[in-house]
Amino acid sequence: MAQIWGRLRRFLAHRWIDVGDAHKALPRAALERLERRISASEQRHTGEVCICVEAALPTSYLLRDATPRERAVAMFGKLRVWDTEHNNGVLIYLLLAEHAIELVADRGLNRHVDAPHWQAVVAQLGQVLRRGSVEDGLTTALEEVSAVLVMHFPQAQGTPRTNSLPDHIELR
Repeated sequence: MAQIWGRLRRFLAHRWIDVGDAHKALPRAALERLERRISASEQRHTGEVCICVEAALPTSYLLRDATPRERAVAMFGKLRVWDTEHNNGVLIYLLLAEHAIELVADRGLNRHVDAPHWQAVVAQLGQVLRRGSVEDGLTTALEEVSAVLVMHFPQAQGTPRTNSLPDHIELR
C-alpha cells in the first residue's frame, strides 16, 4: 500500500510542476550566460557538453516508474550527445520535480574517467543547487566536466574547432 501511495505522490508532484518552472529556474539572462560558458568551454577541448533541465518526467516514464537516470540516458540519445567524433559528449541533466541530477558521459570519455569521479561532480552540483542557484550549480558542473575534457581531449592549437552539437540549453 505504501508503494502505491509513493507512486501516486510522485505522479502528482510531476503533474503539478510545469515547463514554466524550468524557465523560472533559468531565466533568459542565465541561459545566455550558461550558453556562452558552454561555447567558451568547447574552444578548449574536442568534446561536446549539453545541458538539459526538465521540469517533470513525461507521463509514460511515470507510469512505468522510470528513474531520472533512465530519462537522462534517453535524453543523451535524443539530443544526439553520443554523435561526436571521439565519443566524448557529456550530458548534464537536471530534473526539477525530483531535484535529481544525472551526468551521462559517452564511452570515449568514460574510458578515462571512473564512476566515483562523476559521482563527485554530481554531489558538488547538488550542494550548490541546495543553496538555491541553478545557474551556479550548472556552472560548477560545466567547469568540472570541462576540466576533464581538457585533460583527456584537449583542442590542438591551430586546429579548427568543429561544433557537432548546438550550445543551447534544452529546457523541457
